[in-house]
Amino acid sequence: MEPGERGATRIADRVVAKIASQAAREALRGGGAADAGADGGADTDTDTGAGADEVALADAVGARPYAVAAVRGGVARVRVAVELGYPSDIGAHCGAVRRQVIERVSEMTGMEVPEVAVTVERLHVPQWERPERRARRGRDRVR
Repeated sequence: MEPGERGATRIADRVVAKIASQAAREALRGGGAADAGADGGADTDTDTGAGADEVALADAVGARPYAVAAVRGGVARVRVAVELGYPSDIGAHCGAVRRQVIERVSEMTGMEVPEVAVTVERLHVPQWERPERRARRGRDRVR
């Protein structure tokens, strides 16, 4: 059978959004943010990656990035909403998320990703977290 007669594979918007959400999570957990300075970019430095405190905060808060994607042809446009620890280098984190989303979506779907809009929905300040909220999340529970 000729390639043109076999049909086509269509990847749903929600599948691309799920890939983007996971990629953003990877970037914020240190994989992408820590690598941001390793690629030689002038706007980042290796000390601005997600540190142990930020990773622990992300684990405690349980904040998962939320993504929405629009796929037209072989092009995906993605919007990602994230929550970050404060203080942190917001620009470096958003850049790391953007790079990781582009890389993962392209790698897994073969689509072009010309646009990734990253929105910071909330900043978490650890000392402002109420103790009863931390306890519910399991940080203060006896194990």
